[in-house]
Amino acid sequence: MRDDRRNLIVEMTTEYALKIIDYAEQLESERKYVVAKQILRSGTSIGANVREAQNAESKADFIHKFKIAAKEADELAYWLELCKEAKSYPDPDSILISRLLDIQRVATKIISSSKSR
Repeated sequence: MRDDRRNLIVEMTTEYALKIIDYAEQLESERKYVVAKQILRSGTSIGANVREAQNAESKADFIHKFKIAAKEADELAYWLELCKEAKSYPDPDSILISRLLDIQRVATKIISSSKSR
């Protein structure tokens, strides 16, 4: 059963996914469909995996879900970096990049503290 107490990482990733949806829609409006799809998939997958970890069947399952979320965050960082460097793409807001780094730090901390318990 899910615990509905306030959960920082769930809130962070949900809010972030909404911002990613906005950016992906901006890319689509500029006909950058392939990259928009990749950004939408990896950017929303982070939160989906964090949310799924809340219902993990075991500690190992919990860690595994967070590792998947971390991998998706790394992939998203790649796509955002490409958009930032490509002259024909709209520059992702610096807030998108800094919030992704915050999410990555929190997820890494959760993984390492979960392993040490």
